[in-house]
Amino acid sequence: MTAPYHLDGGATNGHWRSLQDTVVAVTGAGGGIGGATARLVLECGGRVVAGDLREESLTLLREEWGEDRLVTVVGDARLEATADALVAAGVESFGRVDSVVANAAVGFYGGVLDYTAEQVELMVDLNVKGTVWLARAAVRQFRAQGDGGDIVIMGSVAGLMIGGGKEAVYAATKGAQINLGTALDRELRTEGIRTTVIAPAGVNTGFAAADGRFGDKDPSEGDFMETTDIAEAVVYTLRQPRRMRTELWTMWSLSEKH
Repeated sequence: MTAPYHLDGGATNGHWRSLQDTVVAVTGAGGGIGGATARLVLECGGRVVAGDLREESLTLLREEWGEDRLVTVVGDARLEATADALVAAGVESFGRVDSVVANAAVGFYGGVLDYTAEQVELMVDLNVKGTVWLARAAVRQFRAQGDGGDIVIMGSVAGLMIGGGKEAVYAATKGAQINLGTALDRELRTEGIRTTVIAPAGVNTGFAAADGRFGDKDPSEGDFMETTDIAEAVVYTLRQPRRMRTELWTMWSLSEKH
């Protein structure tokens, strides 16, 4: 996407929506895809509620953007209270919430017996329950506002039975996210609430490098997508005219096979 498309946040042809002054809540916004998404929304003139587990992860974002159009919330996305706090912070600071991006996630690489019980619980609780809690909090607020909204779920191609091996539990959680998004779309679209699952393949992040799944290779030097590529997809989704929706968007680099 070219700079004239997104950087001013405005409509280019009278149909695409502007993100100017819209309020977007993003989990896992302290880095990676979540951080790139928060920054791009801010570049587009939007307002961001940035959530992350660690305070220090949000420090750079605050230093870059100040607190005029940014509010941060520290909390564990596995907890319903954290999702409620994210939405409440948007309402308190900016008067409303227009969109949420369920981005916080974790994955461990290995055979099904290689994970500890704690790692299994973390993947299920964060990836699945964390997405459900944020969706529920968003729907309550969207219904109170009465003018629709967007729920964007950061899934993975691993949830489509086309991911690599040795990621069975992670793939199961991503499949759950995809099915959740599809079911929410059927449930909510008549209310003007759109649900989109963005399902990337390999992205150059520390997440992709976890547990040595790429051996001696550094994903940051590989032919994978960049975090900004995925952030652009989120912004594209949010800027679609209200008559249009994207239900599932799979994203691959040219170097990957499936």
